[in-house]
Amino acid sequence: MSTPAIELINVSRKFVTPTGSTVLALKNLSLTVAEGEFCAIVGPTGCGKSTTLGMITGLSPPSSGTVKVFGREVRGIDPNIGFVFQSDAVFPWKNVLDNIAAGPLYRGMQKDEARHKAMDWVQRVGLKGFEHHYPHQLSGGMKKRVALAQTFINEPKILLMDEPFSALDVQTRALMQEELLGLWSEHKASVVFVTHDIEEALTLADRVLILTKGPAVVKQTYDVPFARPRNVLEARHTPEFIELSRKIWTDLRDEVTF
Repeated sequence: MSTPAIELINVSRKFVTPTGSTVLALKNLSLTVAEGEFCAIVGPTGCGKSTTLGMITGLSPPSSGTVKVFGREVRGIDPNIGFVFQSDAVFPWKNVLDNIAAGPLYRGMQKDEARHKAMDWVQRVGLKGFEHHYPHQLSGGMKKRVALAQTFINEPKILLMDEPFSALDVQTRALMQEELLGLWSEHKASVVFVTHDIEEALTLADRVLILTKGPAVVKQTYDVPFARPRNVLEARHTPEFIELSRKIWTDLRDEVTF
């Protein structure tokens, strides 16, 4: 067996509230993500999905248990990990080209080389002609393309995504899902994709993990049997897709019912 890209072993995470009480967000959570695997996490609001991503990055260490990336225990921020947030983490004072070039420049690449590489990514995400536009001049979908290019230009081995398309309209969301699958198929990073949307999880992922309400544990895991490459607009209309979506909702319903 090859070493997993990501491994969480009996991980728990506690938080102290403003009133001084302690909240247990995750309890003895264990999961693995294989190298090159696209894994989606679905669960109720507040169950610790984003906290899980934070522990993988090293920004939010566990209260107990172990987090490993490629077999090594996480002790700090790993430059091999890329993160795409729900809100677009773009610099409002930089144009599209400079936003995308920021990562390579930060990592020490020469300016001309970084801008040349960024221009290549401008074209790859369909923003040619907009490289000198600023974020306030872009649509929501275009800003999301900038965010994807910002991340993929650094060639991350692990890609963490925290509901990145939730704020987009249905049509733009489908287009961005297609864009993501295309970029992922080229680079085969190991992906952990957090979403509330069961259909989105099944459309994108190789495997879907269902978390319980807090303190969260893995309730169920589903392998997604649909062949790749996938057509985002067509995949969700098949009987197999609908039946698997129903099964996942049955598991999730008890966790989101008050």
